[in-house]
Amino acid sequence: MRTRQDSERLEEKILAPYAMRSKDSAGRCYSEPQHPTRTCYQRDRDRIVHCEAFRKLEYKTQVFVIFEGDYYRTRLTHTIEVAQIARTIGRNLLLNEDLIEAIALAHDLGHPPFGHAGESTLNAIMNKAHAGSFNHNLHSYEIVTQYEKKYPDFVGLNLSEEVLVGILKHETDYDKGKGISSYKDKGSTLEAKVVDIADALAYLSHDIDDGLTSGCITPEDLNESALWQKASAMVPRGIDANIFKYQIVRALIDIQVKDLLAESEKNLKKHHFRLSRDVKNYHLKNKKYPIISFSQNMKNQRDQLQRIVHKKLYEHYRVVRMTDKARRIIEDLFGVYLKTPKQLPYNVYQRNKKYTIRKKYEAICNHIASMTDRFALDEHKKLFEPYQKV
Repeated sequence: MRTRQDSERLEEKILAPYAMRSKDSAGRCYSEPQHPTRTCYQRDRDRIVHCEAFRKLEYKTQVFVIFEGDYYRTRLTHTIEVAQIARTIGRNLLLNEDLIEAIALAHDLGHPPFGHAGESTLNAIMNKAHAGSFNHNLHSYEIVTQYEKKYPDFVGLNLSEEVLVGILKHETDYDKGKGISSYKDKGSTLEAKVVDIADALAYLSHDIDDGLTSGCITPEDLNESALWQKASAMVPRGIDANIFKYQIVRALIDIQVKDLLAESEKNLKKHHFRLSRDVKNYHLKNKKYPIISFSQNMKNQRDQLQRIVHKKLYEHYRVVRMTDKARRIIEDLFGVYLKTPKQLPYNVYQRNKKYTIRKKYEAICNHIASMTDRFALDEHKKLFEPYQKV
């Protein structure tokens, strides 16, 4: 039987000097005995998979909300895709795959229902009321440190510091890292940066897949993109349209990953990192010059394709209509809870406790953020349509 010490010794043999080794973790907020067979990051991954917020990702959507059909990406399928792409990148760069997987599986736990429409709506409500804001990275962090209650000796999942930093400082075009004072001087690992870029890569690829499937995008819409043309040249001519869709997405991912690996390896050789600590310190001081990155040419090509996809997909009338409907549902729910908070569950709004206006807004915001698309739709029916079962 392989012990934890065996796994840690294996990491010493196969990981690059700059990789984050399990034995070098900064540890957990609450002291715990180490596990006999699993490393700290393997335990983190397992805790995330078994938490309530992870299960809810199945019914939280990306672009096409749940009532549009069951083919389209959900937060869960997106999360699995990010983890798969990130592990592939990490494996080739000799990084810690367990740490990568833990961060990837947790990076979207804090997303509310209805994708980015849900997040922007909650943030706008909180801002307008001067009751704070809503950021899904910070909410993901709060879920794993406060709201998940599974252990008798501490609140949250008590994850390793490197996983928490990776969640809190997650950055893509869609995601803005959120700093809090206790982690101000904590730098990200290369493993966390791999998850960031795998998330961006997965977003572009699955937006194209879902866009083509929905009919909101056609292949002709993307022909002006150099990256699309390069991927198209790798796909056999005259094949079935459905097979073409899968093959073009496969080619797009492959082209981007190859470019990313080549550019990242070049950056790593240039900096000669000897320890994971060197990487963390670098990321604190050099946010504009990431080590894990695409070449400039690939960045330009991705930006061009992203602009086209955004215009054709996110501005398509069907998506705008869905987005607006999602916004109205969340605003309606927030409004009715605010007016009559005793409609909230007892664990959300405690009857024997006095709430300030800000605390009331925070409780309602967190409750709505915890909902799946399906639950939010059902709740809206119960509260706003006559004769619905409550």
